[in-house]
Amino acid sequence: METIHKSGRKPTPVPIRAGAGLKPQHYQSVIEDQPDIGWFEIHPENYMGRGGPPLRYLEKIRQDYPISLHSVGTSLGSHLPLDMQHLQQLKALVERFEPGLVSEHLSWSHGYEWYTHDLMPLVYTEESLQLMVEHIDQVQEYLQRPILIENPSSYLQFKASEMPEQVFYVEAAKRSGAGLLVDVNNVFVSCTNHGWNIDDYLSEIPIPLIGEIHLSGHSVQQVEGRTLRIDDHGSPVCSEVWSLYQQFISQFGLAPTLIEWDSNIPQFPQLLEEVSSAQSLMDRVAESEVRHVVTG
Repeated sequence: METIHKSGRKPTPVPIRAGAGLKPQHYQSVIEDQPDIGWFEIHPENYMGRGGPPLRYLEKIRQDYPISLHSVGTSLGSHLPLDMQHLQQLKALVERFEPGLVSEHLSWSHGYEWYTHDLMPLVYTEESLQLMVEHIDQVQEYLQRPILIENPSSYLQFKASEMPEQVFYVEAAKRSGAGLLVDVNNVFVSCTNHGWNIDDYLSEIPIPLIGEIHLSGHSVQQVEGRTLRIDDHGSPVCSEVWSLYQQFISQFGLAPTLIEWDSNIPQFPQLLEEVSSAQSLMDRVAESEVRHVVTG
């Protein structure tokens, strides 16, 4: 029997194709041009009002495209209880738009009576891991669905950490039953900033848990005499990250892949070029796998 949820809308899985982050600057182009793009992703915090143009546009776009919700405000790693008002608003959006995927970050973003839009880094200890797992469990129970957890981009390390980032990341998913959103740009940024071995990082990732991939641009800055790569989502994906992405999907298999571009928003055609580049690499890997099967 076909499942139809509260919204009257049928859930639509996110396809294994390239998609893009949805920005207000592109609403009109998406609605009028109906581009051949697999799906769109939104930050739910931008749609938590009771009405207004963002929700009206999203309603129209959702009629034609699958969407995913990529939250930045649940603060899974906080030592404080989850913000139930935020969780209620997130659930209302899930029930209204029936996204194919819901995801959050391996980070925290609120303390006593303060919130930040930044994704704060975690100390990777057994204690913080247990707290992260409890919060993921709570979110999944409340939403009545599994979520994906995204690896962070990081710029510092804590001496108190007891395990590598990638071990913490994968353990959080395994213990909670969540999936993994692998941000390939974040892997490159963190490994380059800290001198970590990228192959060692990726070797910890279990293929069955991969539910989504992110790609984005980053900047290179000098900070106190040190070169840092900053995950600012404000430029095209660089050649090193494209190469790493091709290596990743060749080794780990294809997954829905998103182009994130959240600052210095480009004209829509430029964003589509990035999506097309990701789709071309996915098609190339898929064709290679078919040839491999045919030739044995």
